[in-house]
Amino acid sequence: MGATSIGLILSGGGYRGIAHAGAIKAFEEADIFPNHISGSSAGALAGALYAANYTPEDMLTFFKKVKIFELGRYARKKPGWVDTDTFRSFLLSYFPKNSFEELHRKLFITTTDLLSGKIKVFDSGTIVDALLASASFPGVFSPVAIGDGFYADGGILDNFPVGPIKSCSQLYGVYVSPVTTMKITDFKHSYDVINRALHLRMNAKSMEKFSGCDLVIYPKDLCAYPLFNSKYADELFKIGYVQTKKRLAQKSQCENNF
Repeated sequence: MGATSIGLILSGGGYRGIAHAGAIKAFEEADIFPNHISGSSAGALAGALYAANYTPEDMLTFFKKVKIFELGRYARKKPGWVDTDTFRSFLLSYFPKNSFEELHRKLFITTTDLLSGKIKVFDSGTIVDALLASASFPGVFSPVAIGDGFYADGGILDNFPVGPIKSCSQLYGVYVSPVTTMKITDFKHSYDVINRALHLRMNAKSMEKFSGCDLVIYPKDLCAYPLFNSKYADELFKIGYVQTKKRLAQKSQCENNF
């Protein structure tokens, strides 16, 4: 990667991924234009749209259109509630050439191969299968078969995929799966305990990599929003935008004080 390579890492986080679009808008207003993008799950979707030259407003519209639990999406004879393949035609409408090579920015999509138990990063060939796989949240969406692999959410093993672009001269990250303190009354079902355990582990592994970035946006306000509800899209976009503007201003002030 050249001296002018600017990398952007986008985490998973369900519909909270809409905050990525707001963050990108703020980055561009600060004359920061990443040309290498690495994403998991919702971050892979936002990153792919940006790599294809869609605007932050286009990304917001995209996420608003995605209706996960519509009639006709439920999986039959597949391991998941929602059949991931039912989103294929929708993604193809945004990526009609279905090719990494046709993108305007270099893109890396992180997935988890359930068969080998290893991370698999896609950066060439057809893009839609890789996106479907990376966004296949375990237990909700059915995994995706690609070649000899059986792939699911990239966030299972790497929700903040710095690795593919760590050699960029500048690195910026947006993490939309923050963890905050909870109350005992928040744990009403076994799912709440399992979900908390998963996110604590995921968050700890991700935060270990923050120090390798020039700046990481970590909007704690996102904790108040559900993973799979699109009705807060505009609020999520605004949080990403406002928090990024704030962090960039703080970084600039710090640099000016030296």
